[in-house]
Amino acid sequence: MYQNKASPRAESPISVIGAGIAGAWQALLFAQAGRAVTLHERSSPAMTQSTSYWAGGMLAPHCEAEVSEPLIVRLGIRSLSLWREHFPQTPFNGSLVVAHARDRADFERFARLTSGYRRLDAQGLREIEPSLEGRFREGLFYADEGHVEPRRILPELHARIAAAGGQIRFDSDADPEEIDGIVIDCRGLAARDRQNRLRGVKGEIILIETDEVGLSRPVRLIHPRWPLYVIPRGGNRFMLGATSIESEDNGVSVRSALELLGAAYAVHPAFAEARIVEFGSGLRPAYPDNLPRIAVNNDHIAVNGLYRHGFLLAPALAELTLGYVERGVIDNEVMQCA
Repeated sequence: MYQNKASPRAESPISVIGAGIAGAWQALLFAQAGRAVTLHERSSPAMTQSTSYWAGGMLAPHCEAEVSEPLIVRLGIRSLSLWREHFPQTPFNGSLVVAHARDRADFERFARLTSGYRRLDAQGLREIEPSLEGRFREGLFYADEGHVEPRRILPELHARIAAAGGQIRFDSDADPEEIDGIVIDCRGLAARDRQNRLRGVKGEIILIETDEVGLSRPVRLIHPRWPLYVIPRGGNRFMLGATSIESEDNGVSVRSALELLGAAYAVHPAFAEARIVEFGSGLRPAYPDNLPRIAVNNDHIAVNGLYRHGFLLAPALAELTLGYVERGVIDNEVMQCA
């Protein structure tokens, strides 16, 4: 439900704090709308301190319906259109969900809770992913979904911001209280100095390399204990992920590593011979209900709580923020105004 409200100063400069996926999309849309935008980032252009650096980059709103509220699906579907519009080279090869025969009940539960797919038999699986021939009897193919590689798309987003006239200041630990104009705070967990309900949820990843398996799209393996996604990267690399751990340490546990690697082997035995390139983890900012918020307090706007849906939700949230600043439009499911 939408309603109108008087917007903030229409010509004020825009300062965005945090150049991860949430802040980058905010800066991009405001810069392309002709606003004077400065994007502040406390780390270097490599962005290795950013949660986005360790993300999976899946654009899969239909699959997320299994465990997420309808709001995530609604915003995610809108974001797919924005990714296509602004980055037409984004791979929209769909998502594939598979399970072994012993886990058929969980597979069918996933199918009941989601939509936007078509069922594939063994031949259909072979046609779209030849490497999985003989591995699974059936699958769910979500043809509208896509994925991006975070470490490649973030620099491109930053370049687009600069091309649209925005300024980017790396190694700039900006304080929202010390900046004039409209401030959009996208600092993630660093914003707990103003939003004490945020918590960190650890997501662990393993990057592996092999030329014995070829995948064109993310593959999710349904399993009651260790569900997994395998995301293709460039250079014969694959990202393994799935963990959401209520912990704020930044290491990868032995248990998680064993489960992720074991699940990858269950997808394809050739992964057992893959070379491990990297272990890593990021802390996703989340509110108690795991839903995103756009909190407005005069000229200070906080965009946070994207949880594990950062790359999926960032474009739609940026569009909502722009709509509020430019036209006073409020999305009552997402926005809170003081």
